[in-house]
Amino acid sequence: MRHIISLLLENEAGSLSRVSGLFSARAFNIESLSVAPTEDPTMSRLTLVTTGSDAIVEQITKQLNKLVDVIKVVDLNEYEHIERELLLIKLVAEVKEDHDAIKRIVDTFYGRIVNVNDNLYTIEITDTCEKIDAFITTLDDRLILEVVRSGALAISLSDKAIQS
Repeated sequence: MRHIISLLLENEAGSLSRVSGLFSARAFNIESLSVAPTEDPTMSRLTLVTTGSDAIVEQITKQLNKLVDVIKVVDLNEYEHIERELLLIKLVAEVKEDHDAIKRIVDTFYGRIVNVNDNLYTIEITDTCEKIDAFITTLDDRLILEVVRSGALAISLSDKAIQS
């Protein structure tokens, strides 16, 4: 099962390395990872996606809580939450039909064309991971030049914040 784990950790050199090292040492895969400072510049929020049974994820969270730099660990699958991912994609349109198809598909997925340069389109879409996958699947493979994805970001919808 796919799990989104949110961590508060000290915003110091080596913190991310210790978290990723824990996963590596136990042969757990990190599907995506995002980290940035919070409203408190001494702390960072790390959001990662991993897969495994509930028992495995429980073991991961226990091990994460033992790390010195980790302040708080929350498995967001246990809470109602909202999840988004950012996609930046470059598409090549060499014929008029491609230009029209790109514009139509981008509109269908509520995306935004952020740059057009000759026959090159740069598209931005923010949505769920599933919708991003669907967008990419909808495109003709010959149009895709480059794909960049942020990985999942998520936040609980409850009135409680993940704080130290």
